Amino acid sequence: MTDANDANNVAPWHHQLWFWFLLIFPGMSIIWCTIAISVALNSANDMVTDDYSKEGRGINAELARDTKAADLGLYAELDFSGERLELLLDSSSGEQRFPYLILNLFHPTLAERDRTIQLQPTSGGRYSASLPKGLDGRWYLDLRGPENQWRLKGETNLPSSHPLELSAGSIGQG
Repeated sequence: MTDANDANNVAPWHHQLWFWFLLIFPGMSIIWCTIAISVALNSANDMVTDDYSKEGRGINAELARDTKAADLGLYAELDFSGERLELLLDSSSGEQRFPYLILNLFHPTLAERDRTIQLQPTSGGRYSASLPKGLDGRWYLDLRGPENQWRLKGETNLPSSHPLELSAGSIGQG
């Protein structure tokens, strides 16, 4: 008689602890997979390229620009202190004068933060430009002439209290 009363006193399925304990693991995996798939589909990956052969040809062109800078013996010193960028461009093959220079600042992970700065000549191989706001953190630098025939590249952390030196064939560290 006590067995029949015990069978009638069993709680319904939704009140059972083991049911919920066993259901929590597959339920959480479904939720996490849904979140991961939605993040993967809704976010752009700027570091992935679709056209590898075009990238390869571009790399060869960049190497030719590096070689041209080495042939000219170019050397640049950049000063990021204050609100202006001051640049001194020197060459072992004689004075190089350009109507302007282009400095590309590439953020390591966020393409929307990339900046391009045009430097105007001031005097004696010196160039100057105003700095945009929000340049804190790590940056890759790419200095080019107006005809895009040569390139000096480097890497720095901004803001910087000391000048950054760029020379052909080396990566400057600031």
